[in-house]
Amino acid sequence: MKRLKISKRALKGTILKITFYLLLVLISFVFLEPILRIVVKTFMTPEDIIDPVVDWVPRSISLNNLKVAFKVLKLPVTLKNSILFSGALAIMQTFCAALTGFALSRYEFAGKRFWFVMILMCFIVPTSVLMIPRLMMFVTVQEAMKFTLIGTPIPQMLMALLGQGVNSTILILIFQNFFNLIPKSLDEAAMIDGAGAFRVFWHIGLKLSLSTVLVVFLFAFVWNWNETYVTGTLLRSGLELLPSKLSLFDSEFENAVSSSGSAFKLNEAYKMAATFISIVPLLLLYSFVQKKFIEGIENTGITGE
Repeated sequence: MKRLKISKRALKGTILKITFYLLLVLISFVFLEPILRIVVKTFMTPEDIIDPVVDWVPRSISLNNLKVAFKVLKLPVTLKNSILFSGALAIMQTFCAALTGFALSRYEFAGKRFWFVMILMCFIVPTSVLMIPRLMMFVTVQEAMKFTLIGTPIPQMLMALLGQGVNSTILILIFQNFFNLIPKSLDEAAMIDGAGAFRVFWHIGLKLSLSTVLVVFLFAFVWNWNETYVTGTLLRSGLELLPSKLSLFDSEFENAVSSSGSAFKLNEAYKMAATFISIVPLLLLYSFVQKKFIEGIENTGITGE
């Protein structure tokens, strides 16, 4: 009887595990299917694309789609510009979010609740609503100073430094949540030793939150990389970026083909190849820092002191 009970319990546990993993596989497929579809179509020939019989497994693998997308996207230039531009904005956003989160976590000052609500409002109010006043402000400053702002990276850099970058509210809240975990007694001990407010922030706040800094930087980098609305409004054509080229792939394809005299016709495979190229840098970045990234996510998910 005991063996029978044990075997029934083991069988029940096995069935539950199989069900659990089956659900995980099904849910994962919902997220992975678009990426897998992109990868498969990237290496398909035009004949396979129009063949209704071919769905997941191409009859032959072709690198021609990548070559065409490489040329249309102007990859050497746009990739370098995108990495430098997104990286610079991410660094500025991370530093600003760390300073703001530390101030909200450590200090009591007049109007603290008001400013906290204003920070939340910046996230709640749609970007499209705030974009027109921001554009008018930069145009006014540009005309007053006789200095070109629109069409340069300066407006977005100023926004990142002043806490108005892409989803800066979330980054500030991540830092505030983590700094709440650090005992304030460490700050007091440092101040007794003669450390000022900035030294406390630098040596205690930042050095104890390196994993959180990495998480915030990665979030900021990915968000700035994929952001096209604000960039298209403020930067416009001042800098050739990879996501912007991807969003204009149809017209860029026509220009590239007509200028080269090639006989290519636009099809889905070229678009998938261009999309695949645009997400590869983000996948490589995550693959190198995934361990620290997961540690940082775990740390920022803990509340209380």
